[in-house]
Amino acid sequence: MLKLKTELTLPAVGLTGFETPLSEEETAIQGVVHQFAKNVLRPIGQELDRMSAEDVIASGSPYWTVMAEAAKLGLDPDLLAQFEPAVANRLESMIGEEMGWGDAGLAVSLTVNSFPLEMAKAVGNQELIDLSTGKIGCWMITHPDKGTDVGAFDMKREWVPGQQGNKGNMHAKVGADEIVINGQCSAWVSNGAVAQVALCYLTADYGDGFFAADGRPNGVSAIVPLDLPGVSRGKPLEKIGQRALPQGEVYFDNVKIPRRFAVALKDDYYGNVASAWSFAGTHMGQVFTGVARAAFEMALHYCHERKQGGQRLIDHQLTRYRLGDMMRRVELCRAVARRSLAYARQTPSGHPWATASGKVTITEEADRIVAEAFRLFGGNGTTLEYPIEKLVRDVRSALIEDGENYMLTTRLGFLCQQLYEDGWTQN
Repeated sequence: MLKLKTELTLPAVGLTGFETPLSEEETAIQGVVHQFAKNVLRPIGQELDRMSAEDVIASGSPYWTVMAEAAKLGLDPDLLAQFEPAVANRLESMIGEEMGWGDAGLAVSLTVNSFPLEMAKAVGNQELIDLSTGKIGCWMITHPDKGTDVGAFDMKREWVPGQQGNKGNMHAKVGADEIVINGQCSAWVSNGAVAQVALCYLTADYGDGFFAADGRPNGVSAIVPLDLPGVSRGKPLEKIGQRALPQGEVYFDNVKIPRRFAVALKDDYYGNVASAWSFAGTHMGQVFTGVARAAFEMALHYCHERKQGGQRLIDHQLTRYRLGDMMRRVELCRAVARRSLAYARQTPSGHPWATASGKVTITEEADRIVAEAFRLFGGNGTTLEYPIEKLVRDVRSALIEDGENYMLTTRLGFLCQQLYEDGWTQN
């Protein structure tokens, strides 16, 4: 129905832009998370950004303050379960956006932190729920020699006939009662330098070798405590962006866990991988919508202060165009993030490459928004005095994080080919 106004007024706008009205509960949750992002994540993220990777995770580091304060928020999986799906999706998106608005690296760390617990609850294993509750978690899926090809799910369609897939650097022998793990994950595992428990994905031998007849690696997914004998770590990773996010290798030397710690065995492995990847990709979209919004807001503020040619930057027509273009792109990121999340959570049969397309769109748009904000700051943007330079470094990492964007888009194209051959768009 057409809604009529009696006079022209400014539009309703909130923290998340041109938002439809929020309930009291939604407003309250958004406000609490925003204050946490503003007063804890952003200042501590900036402080950690200037520290070495080893100092970030050292005893007494502000990083541990973030973990302690985040635990007080009560943002566990059970919170969203109280709401109907549409409301839960919007809340989850708003929470992720606020976290990313505060600090990208810390937002990713806090998100990955819950992965083992989320999986334990998804499979309904109370022992693993108890094992993961209150622990810092990580998602261990990439290896030094096995990155994007972790997602080579369909060996029949996309693999060279007669060749085996990539075994990777981390593998397991699965027995009747015990799983023995050897090898290492890559340095890019988020929270790898600090995690107490890991959701692990690795190639597995069930007694008949590491590969199926078609060459596809057999796998096992398990929740692994990282205080077991045989577990060790490399140095935390030094990197240009998201420096508040502790990443690093974890090594396994005949590490033994009970078989009951598995969350997906041989026949269920690839479906479990796909589900976990879809879940992860949605969070990347939310976080970097927040980063894009932060860059826009920084530029908007700066353009009201900085003068050029005798007047404020905001009073130049071209500046208004540039800010308007940034704003619409932020709204695009937000819309894609929410649609991607809703699809991943509510569709009966999702797929990681469908979710990844949202991650690609959002991080590419966020990169463009941050770059435009950086240029509006002029020379000041290149100095350490202004926080926009940090966003430039943080967002560049996102183009590779959770899958390099060109490769993810190639995977999406391959998915389109598969869907077409199955009859999609042919009616």
